[in-house]
Amino acid sequence: MIIIQSKTSTSFKEDTIMKWKAVSNNLFDLNKRIDDYSNRYNEDVRDSFQLFRDVYTTLIRKRIKLNLKYWYISEGEQIHPNVEQQGDELKEQIKSLFPSAKISVDYYGAKRLMEILNTPSVQDYELSLADNPISLGVNKDYIALVFLKKYYNFITNNSDTLEQSIFESNIRDYQGSVVVNKKIHNTLTKNDNIDFWRLNNGITIPANDISPVTSKSLMITEPEIVNGLQTSNEIYNYFSEHPEKLDSDSRHVLVRIIVPTNETSRDDIILATNNQTSIPKSSLRVSDSIHWQIEMFFKQKGLFCDRRKNHYKNLGKKNSEIVSVSYLAQSLIAVLLQKPNYSRARPSTLLTNDEYYDFLYKGDIDLIVYYKIIIWANLIKNYLRQCGLYNASQQGDLLFYVLYYSFAKKNNSSQISPSDVKSIDIDILTDKDISEYCSHIYEIYHSLGGTGKTAKGSQIIETLMQEFK
Repeated sequence: MIIIQSKTSTSFKEDTIMKWKAVSNNLFDLNKRIDDYSNRYNEDVRDSFQLFRDVYTTLIRKRIKLNLKYWYISEGEQIHPNVEQQGDELKEQIKSLFPSAKISVDYYGAKRLMEILNTPSVQDYELSLADNPISLGVNKDYIALVFLKKYYNFITNNSDTLEQSIFESNIRDYQGSVVVNKKIHNTLTKNDNIDFWRLNNGITIPANDISPVTSKSLMITEPEIVNGLQTSNEIYNYFSEHPEKLDSDSRHVLVRIIVPTNETSRDDIILATNNQTSIPKSSLRVSDSIHWQIEMFFKQKGLFCDRRKNHYKNLGKKNSEIVSVSYLAQSLIAVLLQKPNYSRARPSTLLTNDEYYDFLYKGDIDLIVYYKIIIWANLIKNYLRQCGLYNASQQGDLLFYVLYYSFAKKNNSSQISPSDVKSIDIDILTDKDISEYCSHIYEIYHSLGGTGKTAKGSQIIETLMQEFK
């Protein structure tokens, strides 16, 4: 029997467990009549405990194993020793009623809930092979040919749609009708007389574990298709358009299944196998938990953080609603690190700096801070585009300086902390403010040369810093 208390409070409290003690003492005690508590507990609660009693007393002679689980769920993190002590006392109290029972009190806080939410419901996937695989090394790595139709079954669910969870760690989403995908599509549709694997680089799948089921079947635990997403989508599209081919197609795809020894090894595999286009090292960090949290927080407010490139574009979201990981990083660095020149000069390498990354993403920054910064960035970007005063190059040069200056002015300080951003009213920035700040930044920018080199240098930010002094 599982008893749950689910709270939206940001802490775990003794009062919740004290209520558990009372209800357990009253309704678990077989010497007490549940009907005597009709004025204290509602009908659903009384019925649940009555059902437990009926089942327990019916089966008591069969030496059943009884598990009583108490789950305390909240948005908190730290569990005070007094709360844990109350939990221990609860277990001792229940032990006096059911001496042989297994009793547990578990606490589910914000981070644990995130981990549960981000864990695929199905973690083991069976992959049928065309022949015996080649096994390599001590880590049980495998290379195998897989029938295209069997691979289609592997990447789809019972509804014949793509099993998205196994693609979550890919740094891109499906890129649509780009040149590479058109070639894969043509290979599938027009070269059915040549085996597909001879014309394709294949699929790379890191996994937590691999175990043979039969000589031609592998059980893969938590597979992540980190290379081959475009190929996978084209195979899916091909059989979705031609379902009759599932019975007749005899071609194969080459699949590599690897158990990385550590995260560094996993990242190296991603970089080495994704060689169609250049990949910034920062892209590998989008699988960190904080980026999941930002994505979900933004989604609640009508913005879509494109953790996997093109994911939300493929879902039909508007460009104005999509926030790229690099754009968010540029905005954060401009405001929280007071380095808008870095935002302009190094957009593809910002998050390779461990010091910056740890401060921006591994600290204790409230998610509302990320949201407020990106809202103001979008307001300023839209103004620069629509006002008709600046060309495209100048808009890019000015954006992050105006963003920094807006927060600095509203905070009345050249230094801006996450707590400062959190305390600022998001609606306080007006169109008049933005117009004034853009004109001011442009005057400084123009006086110093008015070029991209000017924006990427340190003179503008130094001038702004001095202004506050």
